[in-house]
Amino acid sequence: MYWVYFMHFKRLSSESDPQDLDDFDREILQLLQEDASLSAAEIGTRIGLSQSPCWRRINRLEESGVISRRVAHLDRHKLGLDVLVFALIKLNAHGRRSLPEFADAIRSHAEVQECFTLMGEMDFLVRIVTQDIQSYERFFFEILSQLPGVQEVHSNIAMSEMKSTTALPLTR
Repeated sequence: MYWVYFMHFKRLSSESDPQDLDDFDREILQLLQEDASLSAAEIGTRIGLSQSPCWRRINRLEESGVISRRVAHLDRHKLGLDVLVFALIKLNAHGRRSLPEFADAIRSHAEVQECFTLMGEMDFLVRIVTQDIQSYERFFFEILSQLPGVQEVHSNIAMSEMKSTTALPLTR
């Protein structure tokens, strides 16, 4: 297990504008993406700042929403979650009108790791983890296919993982 900061850029104020980030900010963010357990003193030493200014920068990045949260990134395989499924979901016309109901329902299931609204033929891309194929089959028939407005589900099971990262590209 290792620590990772999930980061995203929001335009909450001029402080959080990505163009306002200087090289020190970008270096801090890069180091925190790699290891969020680093102290302000350790980060400062690596980038050439003393502890206090480094801590103030980290605090500003958190307050502005650039650093949105700190979480533990777990190894799903070591926890017995060996099946990764990407499901493409299409809602029926009636289902599209009740999109908030679908969104609330999909968010309530721990197996669903991510859900994206799509443009094109399908309406959603959902990343799902389960213990095994039988667990996914059960999830599919008892939950996923029963969600409000679901017309079609196309399941794609990942065979191997070539790259998996939470690190954002921070180069200018």
